[in-house]
Amino acid sequence: MNAHLDWHLARALLEWQAELGVTEALEAQPLDRFALVAEAAAARAVPVPKKAVRAAAPTGAPSLLSDSDLGVAEAQRAAASAPDLGALAEALAGFDHCQLKLGARNCVFADGNPKARVMIVGEGPGADEDRLGRPFVGRAGQLLDLMFGAIGLSRQSPDPAKALYITNTVPWRPPGNREPTKDELAMLKPFLLRHIELADPDLLVIVGNVACDALLGLRGILRLRGKWAEALGRPALPMLHPAYLLRSPEAKREAWADLLSLQARLRSLP
Repeated sequence: MNAHLDWHLARALLEWQAELGVTEALEAQPLDRFALVAEAAAARAVPVPKKAVRAAAPTGAPSLLSDSDLGVAEAQRAAASAPDLGALAEALAGFDHCQLKLGARNCVFADGNPKARVMIVGEGPGADEDRLGRPFVGRAGQLLDLMFGAIGLSRQSPDPAKALYITNTVPWRPPGNREPTKDELAMLKPFLLRHIELADPDLLVIVGNVACDALLGLRGILRLRGKWAEALGRPALPMLHPAYLLRSPEAKREAWADLLSLQARLRSLP
């Protein structure tokens, strides 16, 4: 230990580590958790028949799929076979083809009232969400609750007309809170689409660039926000992520305008 490491320097180093994404306490001895998860996955993995792999390949494509393509095909099969939200949550938790799962503590499926008229789709879990297994529970989640509470919507409400149902584009925390890769988004998208289909909300609120990319095929949230679009045959409203509002509080005016637009759209529905 450096003898000149005083309290102020130690705190600065700790804050620097947190900025890099080093936010979890480690054990005294190194432990390869990736190897442990891989061993557990291999022990319970069910081999995919070659016939099924050939059937999943596009017309004219080689009979052997890449790992990414195989993961997408398996995600499509698992998602389509889920008859309800409970079964979908189990299928997602048992899905072992996505590398994000290896570094996460929990599969963050959803929170709120699944019968809600409004479903929020965020980007991905952060440290607090990964620890608790629920979406939007950190500082950004607290701000989200305040925002939607201002127009009478809450994830705790038993009344579908006043309730929220919340999920994320990806259910596992990306390392260092980075954005999911295109392959990760493609692999997990079948679960997201099936999730929306089973929840069957009247309206979607798409929060942040990653969610807009997954559901609208578009990026540029500062340009997209507040402009109603359509996703899976439903009205969809892109909005700024609460984490962005924490960094740029001057943008709260735009967020409030979007909330009022959502409120007016809900009032216009039968």
